[in-house]
Amino acid sequence: MNYKESFIKFMVDCGVLTFGEFTLKSGRIAPYFINCGNYRTGGQLRRLGEYYAECIHDHNIPVETLFGPAYKGIPLAVAAATALSAKFDQDVFYCFDRKEAKDHGEGGMFVGKTLTDGEKVVIIDDVMTSGKALRESMPKLMSAAKVDVTGMVITVDRQERGTGTMSAVQEVKEEFGVTVYPIVTMQDIIDAIRNDVVPGKDYLQQMLAYREQYGV
Repeated sequence: MNYKESFIKFMVDCGVLTFGEFTLKSGRIAPYFINCGNYRTGGQLRRLGEYYAECIHDHNIPVETLFGPAYKGIPLAVAAATALSAKFDQDVFYCFDRKEAKDHGEGGMFVGKTLTDGEKVVIIDDVMTSGKALRESMPKLMSAAKVDVTGMVITVDRQERGTGTMSAVQEVKEEFGVTVYPIVTMQDIIDAIRNDVVPGKDYLQQMLAYREQYGV
């Protein structure tokens, strides 16, 4: 079992990836749902960080600092930084933003590493639906320093059209020039069901139909 298959099984075991009939925020009826809020234990977070580290290492993404957008991205960036150090002996910085700038003490918008011009930053987030997290993060990062955002790592690329013909991942690549690296894609999930890595064959036809209707 490769790390992508292992991750899909991990999501199912944690109750993060479930199959059924779900009405999404977009109004679409999807045969699967991803709820990253179901990662709830230290052990789960440790393993999740390892999968992020595997993805960064697998794609050889240049990185000096991991940035976790508040709030969901904060523990993800910390877990990924810890895993990079433990698993690959790659010691990187991390930082995250505040929702509101602090006007006392050390002040500022960011906690953790102070960003500098040219610094190679990778953004860590969970699932990209509309690209909102990246669109909000880029001006904040650039207001701190002229950093080099070398990529964004997410858990799942839904490979699903947004309002136009492109997916959110494709849209942010075109808009910001930032490559988004998913640990797995919807197609990986479909393949895992086919190969009996995870249960869900009762929903395979719905998955294929949904991919045909909304996929890119």
